[in-house]
Amino acid sequence: MLTVLRTTWPLLLGVMLLMVGNGAQGTLLGLRGGIEGFSTYQMSFVTSGYYIGFMFGSQMIPVMIRRVGHVRVFAAIGSLIAATLILYAEIPDWVVWTALRVVIGFCFCGVYITAESWLNASSSNETRGQALSAYMIAQMIGIISAQGLMNVADPAGYTLFVIPSVLVSLAFTPILLSVAPAPAFAEVKRLSFRKLFAVSPLGVVGMFLMGGVFSALFGMASVWGMRAGMSVSEISIFIGAIYVGGLVAQYPIGWISDRVDRRRVIFVVFAAGTVAMLGAFVFAPGFVVLSVLAAVAGAVANPLYSLLIAYTNDYLEKDDMAAASGGLLFVNGVGAMAGPPVTGWLMETVGNGGFFLFLTLTFGAGAAYALYRILRHPNRVGQFPGGYAVINPTTSVLAVDEALQAKGSDG
Repeated sequence: MLTVLRTTWPLLLGVMLLMVGNGAQGTLLGLRGGIEGFSTYQMSFVTSGYYIGFMFGSQMIPVMIRRVGHVRVFAAIGSLIAATLILYAEIPDWVVWTALRVVIGFCFCGVYITAESWLNASSSNETRGQALSAYMIAQMIGIISAQGLMNVADPAGYTLFVIPSVLVSLAFTPILLSVAPAPAFAEVKRLSFRKLFAVSPLGVVGMFLMGGVFSALFGMASVWGMRAGMSVSEISIFIGAIYVGGLVAQYPIGWISDRVDRRRVIFVVFAAGTVAMLGAFVFAPGFVVLSVLAAVAGAVANPLYSLLIAYTNDYLEKDDMAAASGGLLFVNGVGAMAGPPVTGWLMETVGNGGFFLFLTLTFGAGAAYALYRILRHPNRVGQFPGGYAVINPTTSVLAVDEALQAKGSDG
């Protein structure tokens, strides 16, 4: 691990700073939107804009890289992100914010694709698994640290928009000055949606539902917190608990899933999320209990993302894994676009509890479908079982593919 850190620290430091900036602006917009008087439904469209941009980026960024190269794309994206973060405070209009979120989503997709290509190029077959683990940890540290940043200044001012912009600008410095050469960009082959669904109906349905869960948890939590009358520090703790729960639970759940039927693990984890969010909806507990339940939600959501990818790949030839990962991430993005508007509508219709009602229904639908698949095919076993690889929902198909390849070589 020390060797990996010595050779990749510029990239890891840059990624961590980028995630501080990205994590901060996601929470900050929910806080500032409440101050500006935007409705919950309006903020739900602002949240969805990021995922729309991300999906556009996944299709367009590879073309741009092949045309003008990694360095130019990376530099252009960095400038665009820094400028966009400042414009939020300058133009407090929800329609403009939605457009800016599309731009941010597009740019961060490019960041992930470029950074992950660089990480892959700077790692050997022997160190790739450790490098990817360090990359995932750097991402989580950055996002969790971003929540503490919310307490540095007043969300009604400019400072909290300036700080992420500065951090993002600084993040590109160690990456662009790294001695590692710019990598060749390999295009991932396609896998039709029909074939992907035929291979793993549970993987496809589960990833669609998880898209809604992630966009609600990480995009609408601060909006819910403002409506619920929480302070800035309480909202940052609540959101931070979601990420900490995911960080802690990834490896234990992955270890279990490599030893028993993955479908049963998926069912149990979905069911645990359902119970936790149902408790929050029905009993409306105090802040401490809510923070614990938020940690539980994160502890089931993040592992489920990796579980569903691992389960799908159990039924694929090795050569099809990258294409399948791309398809699953696309399905996840569709669910992520739909999640915030539905959550916003429920919050406007049934009150603040609509946030937890949406999560209850989504986790519950996943549990019900997993149980249905188990009962319909009780003895289904993957032909090409692979290991569980820790994968964050912010990563591109490149990192997913490399994580699976590294895990396969380890096992």
